[in-house]
Parts: sequence; C-alpha cells; structure tokens
Amino acid sequence: MLLTLNHQDSPLLSDSQKQLVSQLTTQLSPLQQAWLSGYLAASCQQASVDTLTYAAGASAASAKLTLLYGSQTGNSRAIATDMAKVITAQGIAVTLLSMADYSVRQLKNEQWLVVVVSTHGEGEAPDDAIELHQFLGSNRAPKLDGLRYGVIALGDSSYEFFCQTGKDFDERLQKLGASAMLPRLDCDVDYQAEVNQWQQQLLSLLTELAGAKPSAVSVAVTSALSATAFSKAQPYQGQLLLNQKITGRHSSKDIRHIEIDLGESEISYQPGDALGVWFSNDLELVSEIVALGKLDGSALVQVGDSTVSVQQALLTQKELTQLTPATIAWWAQLSESKTLTALSDDKNQLRTYLATHQLADIMTEYPAAISAQALVDNLRALTPRLYSIASSQLEVGSEVHLTVAVVQDDRNGKARFGGASHFLAQSAGEQAIKIYVEANHNFRLPPNPDTKIIMVGPGTGVAPFRAFLQERAVSGVQGSAWLFFGNPHFEQDFLYQIEWQQYLKSGVLSRLNVAFSRDQAEKVYVQHRLLAQGAQVWQWLQEGAHFYVCGDEKRMAKDVHQALLSLVAEHGGLSSEQALQYVDNLRSQKRYQKDVY
Repeated sequence: MLLTLNHQDSPLLSDSQKQLVSQLTTQLSPLQQAWLSGYLAASCQQASVDTLTYAAGASAASAKLTLLYGSQTGNSRAIATDMAKVITAQGIAVTLLSMADYSVRQLKNEQWLVVVVSTHGEGEAPDDAIELHQFLGSNRAPKLDGLRYGVIALGDSSYEFFCQTGKDFDERLQKLGASAMLPRLDCDVDYQAEVNQWQQQLLSLLTELAGAKPSAVSVAVTSALSATAFSKAQPYQGQLLLNQKITGRHSSKDIRHIEIDLGESEISYQPGDALGVWFSNDLELVSEIVALGKLDGSALVQVGDSTVSVQQALLTQKELTQLTPATIAWWAQLSESKTLTALSDDKNQLRTYLATHQLADIMTEYPAAISAQALVDNLRALTPRLYSIASSQLEVGSEVHLTVAVVQDDRNGKARFGGASHFLAQSAGEQAIKIYVEANHNFRLPPNPDTKIIMVGPGTGVAPFRAFLQERAVSGVQGSAWLFFGNPHFEQDFLYQIEWQQYLKSGVLSRLNVAFSRDQAEKVYVQHRLLAQGAQVWQWLQEGAHFYVCGDEKRMAKDVHQALLSLVAEHGGLSSEQALQYVDNLRSQKRYQKDVY
C-alpha cells in the first residue's frame, strides 16, 4: 500500500504543506508508507470524534459538559470517548480532555463536569491526573458551589486501595461545594454494563436539564467510527507466529518472546502502546476446581444472557487465577472458617494471601459445599491482560511482538500458573489469539527525535524499549539513547543481548548499563547503576533528556524513583524538597514517564 498525495484533492493543505508531504513520502519505503497511512488514519479517527463532540452541541450552546479522563492504560480514556459520542448525539456540547491537558483555572467556570479516572498503584492517581488531583486538594482550589458533577472511578478489587483516586475526586469536589448529579460509580475490572447504566442515567438527566434534542447526523457518524475499530469488546484474531523461550535452561525465569501476525487487519500501534490479550483458563485447573466443588462439569449454568456448561464458563468466562477480597469474604462465609474470616479482616495478611493464592487453593484449604450456579455467580468475569508491545511497526510491519514472563508457583505439590502468561506459553502452531491495541499516550517517545532518552527496564520491563530502539533505528536516529537493564544472571537472563550489542555498534544505543543481581555476593539492581552514573544522568536531564521506567511497580519502580530523587538532589545541589519539585516538573512536562505493573 502506497501513500500518495493528489494535489488537486487537497484543499486543506497549503502549498508548502503539500511540498513537505511529498518530500517525506518519497523518502519512505512502501512498508514505512503503509505504517504512516495507518497512523494518520487512526489520528484522523480520533480528530473526527473530537470535531463531532463540539459540532453536535452547537444547537444547544447553553448546555455544556466538560468530560475529563485520567488514564494509565487507556480504559478511562475509552469510556470517556464513548460517553462523549453518546452525549454529543443528544445535542449537548461536550469538551473532552485528558486531565493533563486541562487548565485548572477553567474549573471555576464549569457548569457540568464528569470525571472518569483510574487508580494506579497503592491508591495513586494516574500520571495524567496527578496535577488536577493535587490542585483539588490544595488551598488554591476555588469554591465550586455552582458546579454539578459526576465521577466514574475505575479500579481492581484485588488491590487494597480500590478506586481510591475516584473517591478522592468525589470527596474533594464535595468539599469545594460542588453537588453530585449521580452517586459515584466504583468500577471493578468488568465494568461495561455498570458504565452503560450510569451513562444512561446521566444522559437522561442532562437531556432534561438542557432541553436538548438528538442529532441524527451525529449518531450516524459515531456509529460508523466505532464499527470499524478492533477493541477490547471486538478483538482481532491474530495468528501466533513465534513462541520462543529467551532465558537459559538454568534460569529461574521462563520468559518468552511472542510474535503475532496482524494479517490484513490494518491494526496500527505506536511504541509505548500495550496489547490486550484475551485467554482461556488452563483445562487442568478447571477440572481441578470442578472436582474440588464436587460438581458435574457438564451441568448447565446461566452466565449473563447465555446458558453454558459450568466447565465452559470456568474455561472461558470466569477469573480463576486472581483472587479478590470479596472472593475471600464470600468463601469465608460459605466455609464457616474462622481462620479465613480472620484473614479477610486483616489487611496486611490478606494482601499477602491474595498475591500468593488462587481459587483452587482456598477450595482445597477450606472445603465447602457449593452449587455450580453459585460458583459462577460469585466469580468475577475473565478480563484480558495487557502487555507492553516489544516491537515497532516501522520494523516489523503487520506483526506485533511481546516479552512475556510465565508466572508459576508451586503450592502443596501443585503447579499454579498465571492465566494469560501460561496460555501464551502453551500456544503453538498458528493458533488464533484474540488481541487488541490499548494506546498508551502516557508512554511516548519525545516528539523531537534528537531528544536524549534514558530507559530503565529490568526483566520484561525492557519490552517497550526494544520498540523504542527499533523505531529510532529505522528512522535513522543515533547517539541519544541510554538503557539500564537488570535481571538475575548474565549468562541465563540477558534478554535480547545480541540486539542491544548491535544497537551499540550502530550508534542507535549510545550507552548500556546492566545489573545482574545474583552474579556477585552483594545484590546489585538497576537503581544502584543509576546512582553510580548519577552525574552523567543529571547532565542528560539538564540537556533535556526524557526519563522512562517500565516494570515492577511495587518494588523496582519505587526504588528507581527514590534513586532519581537522590541523584537529582546530589548532583543538582538541591534540597530534598527542591529535588521532589524538580522530578514533579519532569513528570508534568511528560519527561518522566512510567509503564509499571
């Protein structure tokens, strides 16, 4: 597919713009032109949504809703975008913005406000919501007595601080005098039905308040837009091309390099995006749960609007490998176990238990009688897992690559696996895998390709940086990239070693620092390498470098963040408070970006 420009059909481009486009396209290969075509189409689609949002509301100019999203992985953005389409179709003007792009000075002028925000880490706001979140809790926040608002909070009930950021927004808006149009909606990972119901209630209220009438044109166009894209609800069936173990035979880790064919789907992605993977649970695990419950696997159960066997429900529709506090509380009551009840009430012990046990474990340790219908009714829906994409489409064309660590534990002689990682590791041949791209606008290469980048990615956290360097290599960018990589052992766990060496040789990668924690008596991690190179890291930051971190959130990302604060304070001659402000400024300028899990 070639990207061509017909000058006679380009009334929106000036002569100089036409010349620039022509110069660019003549320098690109057919593969690069195909990628650019897909990228522009995706950008155009998003621009079309924003244009609709404003245009459809022109007939009811006095009725205006501001819709803000704070999103780490894209779910909040997707909900807000869909909501903007629906509300716009009713003739109500909507301003749709990321919280990162919203001017806090505008807050006192708002009439109606809806906030859609996820919770990140231990009750923290996602990166693009941090500034607004802090502003609303500060003394600078204005009185908002005339504001009517709504909050949709996204979270995961398997974490202790479920929907905390949304709760914070709700509480702070109330304290400032704003009044809620609807009660806050706290969403778990399976949220679509609840969001649709809340959205309809909001729409009815806004339509009544605004006296607006539907716009048939807007409905038709937004339907056409939404029908063409692959998404979480409408995934693409890609074919597995490669499933290769890339750790050594003596490694304590089983890490796979996965390649999937996108065929003629025209799916496009950018470095920094994630791939959503739908998976089936392990058949052996399903059989074990059926046996523990003394159930008939062929017994029919109702799941939503469908009637299926309990085995099929557990295999493809219900979450088996991740526990939630609600699951523990339910099973404690069912089994009448005092031990499990006490565990459910102890937050610290519960947090550890949730991280190290699955449904089959509690059924084994605390037996209880259960019907097939009750079992599926009390398990939450299976949801896809997100993996950082490890390839650039400029390099691999109609493929997408992943770097996947197989999660495995042995408990009481039973092997326990992560749901999606085990599914991918067991995939073979040209197996079909249901996938979709989740755009991550909070993890992007700098707009200026000459900008220096510092990348910290131990273990599978190195995946997006492989994509970054592939992108820069094809684009001809050299000499401004620095990678910090870590894993237990040099000989067994040096992921993509040959590729990094080739990039060093070609000049695409200018510096590489590694930390193999178990190759010496004293453990050495990436944060130690950062501190050792502190003076040079500070120099790069002073020269405008962007700083990226990807990988484990609970330990590594916190340690790297602390190391960054320490080296900024030491080599910048700053106090602790000044260093904190410096790093916060990096984040607000999108020069400090994290993709952590």
